[in-house]
Amino acid sequence: MTAKRPLTLRLAAPRGFCAGVDRAIQIVEESLNKWGAPVYVRHEIVHNRHVVERLEALGAIFVEELDQCPDDRPVIFSAHGVPKSVPAEARQRNMIFVDATCPLVSKVHVEAERHHQNAREIVLIGHAGHPEVVGTMGQLPEGTVTLIETVEDVAAFTPANSANLAFLTQTTLSVDDTAGIVAALQARFPGIATPHKEDICYATTNRQEAVKVLAPGAGLVLVIGARTSSNSVRLVEVALRAGAASAQLIASAEDIDWTWFDGVGALGLTAGASAPEDLVQGVINACRERFDVTMETVKTADETVTFKLPRVLAG
Repeated sequence: MTAKRPLTLRLAAPRGFCAGVDRAIQIVEESLNKWGAPVYVRHEIVHNRHVVERLEALGAIFVEELDQCPDDRPVIFSAHGVPKSVPAEARQRNMIFVDATCPLVSKVHVEAERHHQNAREIVLIGHAGHPEVVGTMGQLPEGTVTLIETVEDVAAFTPANSANLAFLTQTTLSVDDTAGIVAALQARFPGIATPHKEDICYATTNRQEAVKVLAPGAGLVLVIGARTSSNSVRLVEVALRAGAASAQLIASAEDIDWTWFDGVGALGLTAGASAPEDLVQGVINACRERFDVTMETVKTADETVTFKLPRVLAG
């Protein structure tokens, strides 16, 4: 029997589920306990197919729009947040609904309202079409918020009143990418109002910081997450910028192309904020089957944040 080739596996900490994702999944589970199946969920509760399929097996039905839900069953709004029109329609139909919007996304919604009340023109840094961006822009009347995706967009932006501007950011962006856009905004509009606290969430920042530490010298970094997960896609970009020779986004161990490991002595491994830990263990086990693995944990932060469940489920 051939001896297994040695492989150093650098495991990022923190990785995987954040407090907002934990809370959202718990909301679906507790709703099923309280009201029984089926419970409807508008949009994927979090961007991970494995999570969605497990909840479907418990009795959750995922839909894209509220008109796909019957009036007499509870509906849950995803962690990404929804436009104001969605709960308004649910109330009009006398539906039971539970809002699983991450509290850090809700904070951005509150900031948007505050700026609007102060008659400020609002710029949102984010990705067009992302559910969180749709939800945030949908907090205010159409045309009130301008989406900025790139530094080039900043140059092309012409506000109605450059002296009365504010900016917000999608929570799951790359800290480094956002910094460039923020710098461009502040250079063009020195008086622009900034968020009270960093809008990019602690979990996104922490996962990126861990990747920055484990990536240098790694022949390959694997990021477990969905292609629709903004924070997971960003982790791949962060790994490459931080010095990884290669970085790949995978949904699970089944997606690994083992030719990626040719010549790789050090592997970095992390997971996006909506990826469950069992997928991480699946990749570790698959590596152990093929290599003589030495584990190293790269820990850059302790996460102690938790979010309470909505009152309707807390009792």
